[in-house]
Amino acid sequence: MAQTLAPRPRPDRRPAGPLLRWLLAGHTREVAGPEAGEATPRPHPWWRVMCLTGVDYFSTLGYQPGIAALAAGALSPLATLILVLLTLLGALPIYGRVARESPHGEGSIAMLERLLRWWQGKLFVLALLGFVATDFIITITLSAADATAHLVENPYLHDRLHGHEVAVTLALIALLGAVFLKGFSEAIGLAVALVAAYLLLNAVVIGDGLARIAARPQAVDDWRAALVTQHHGNPLMMLGVALLLFPKLALGLSGFETGVAVMPLVRGDATDTEERPEGRVRNTRRLLLAAATIMSVFLLSSSLVTTLLIPHAEFEPGGRANGRALAYLAHRDLGEAFGTLYDLATILILWFAGASAMAGLINIVPRYLPRFGMAPEWARAARPLVLIYTAVAFVITLIFRADVDAQGGAYATGVLVLMTSAAVAVTLSAWRRRARAAGAAYAAIALVFAYTTAANVVERPDGVRIAACFIAAIVAVSLASRLWRTLELRVDRVELDEAARRYIEGAGHGGEVHLIANHPDERDFAEYERKERETREDFLIPPEQAVLFLEVYVRDPSDFSGVLAVRGVEVGGHRVLRAEATAIPNAIAALLLYLRDATGSRPHAYFNWTEGNPLLYLIRYVLSGRGDIAPVTREVLRQAEPEAGRRPAIHAGI
Repeated sequence: MAQTLAPRPRPDRRPAGPLLRWLLAGHTREVAGPEAGEATPRPHPWWRVMCLTGVDYFSTLGYQPGIAALAAGALSPLATLILVLLTLLGALPIYGRVARESPHGEGSIAMLERLLRWWQGKLFVLALLGFVATDFIITITLSAADATAHLVENPYLHDRLHGHEVAVTLALIALLGAVFLKGFSEAIGLAVALVAAYLLLNAVVIGDGLARIAARPQAVDDWRAALVTQHHGNPLMMLGVALLLFPKLALGLSGFETGVAVMPLVRGDATDTEERPEGRVRNTRRLLLAAATIMSVFLLSSSLVTTLLIPHAEFEPGGRANGRALAYLAHRDLGEAFGTLYDLATILILWFAGASAMAGLINIVPRYLPRFGMAPEWARAARPLVLIYTAVAFVITLIFRADVDAQGGAYATGVLVLMTSAAVAVTLSAWRRRARAAGAAYAAIALVFAYTTAANVVERPDGVRIAACFIAAIVAVSLASRLWRTLELRVDRVELDEAARRYIEGAGHGGEVHLIANHPDERDFAEYERKERETREDFLIPPEQAVLFLEVYVRDPSDFSGVLAVRGVEVGGHRVLRAEATAIPNAIAALLLYLRDATGSRPHAYFNWTEGNPLLYLIRYVLSGRGDIAPVTREVLRQAEPEAGRRPAIHAGI
């Protein structure tokens, strides 16, 4: 017998003011995704979903070539080649495995959550969420800043907007927040149109640049001369310097985590099942391969064209190619009209990249924190989160003064930490499967990502500082919320096996159910016999009144809620209910309310007072789900059932 726990609802406490009602509208009660048991979103062909992820991934072409040229100079094409090899030989196989092991869009963070149990797993996930927040927030601010650069440098707008870059960037971020406050749904059709137009325009600019290089061999000779002058013509020295410099180009690695996060949108085969969605996994791998291949071609060709055709001084801060190298070529070589069209496409895709990042941020809280009990109730509504994220984006923009180059390190840090965690998760998974050869290969990739991350952090520590602020804020809010919510029932539903159901029906036949809360020791006949005799004497329970023993075993106290599975066992004529839950007092309270609703009578539970320091017991309860059981159970019942006359009775003695 199984029944969903349905305690008496609390009085309606909707916000009285219209502003608060609007702000908290759309309050999500369940987590979206496979865990909620809801229908999956309408699937689409993989190439259309690729365009949805591509608004973030491909939009980096708006600033990546300029950042690469500024960081690596004449070695930019070689450093970009190393980045491309890492993409195709490192990130692609890693995330192909992530897609296999998290086919419902959980991603690498969920893989690590499954591999790391108890509180250390939860805290590790919270730390990773700090880097996720860094990645997405900087995506919003960096994309808006680069969109501003394209607006300001456009010849038709330069005189009006020059010197107001921060204000324009804040306005773009505010517009993004306003759209989400009104209500926003990701439109794959719009993403397809934007990506197609943007890649086509980039192909025209890069193709024109390659044609100019072919028509003017002197550009190649000048590049070779610069390499010889800077590195004495030593190929090994060039390769070594490029290996040291390529971490600065890590912005070109973004997009893989988003690619696996949108897996529920990918159409699979008609034979796919929830447990084995083979078609979805295969098509997601196609998505990742196609996106990585397209991006690799554009990264290499754009790096070559911009390095050979643009004077290095133009990449410096204040230069016309700073943060917009391809746009510079579009205006200079193809005319102002075409350049303005390129600017428009770039601004739109960069703004839409910020929209995708905001959508990802809004989905982070309901995916993880409520399951941990680490989010306040209002965090289930999207609008308060939009206001918070928009305010944080404002602060980041003001700190970096809307500078694209200054934000590159923070963005790369968020991306690289996530990719490193994915590589570590896949490596640990391979070792658990005893796939030693695959594990060794994944470990080597993880080391490369770890080096890239460390080099980026040493060179540009802003990302770690911002991530540390996010981590500290997430951990502080999460722990405060966990403490605040710890006295909730924390039980999703109650499930009884056949023996437990029979014991309860027999004990409650013609009267009330009486439960003895027992701390299991030997679990033999002598223990239950002694405990029943002492309880009957202490609480004057008549001999003819049947009693049941209740024992609760804590699975993982770091989990906030779960199914309360109860099974019945008989030990020498004594009937025992044994349950598994995340916390003992909450489980007892939930079962008592279930028994009240199932039997129609008020159940009684009997406890012994626990001796010791109450503060220590409180800490133990929060961390381990145990503690001073009787008073905590009563408090949980008091919060769950406002009417004292309907609460199950709690009896405590020495």
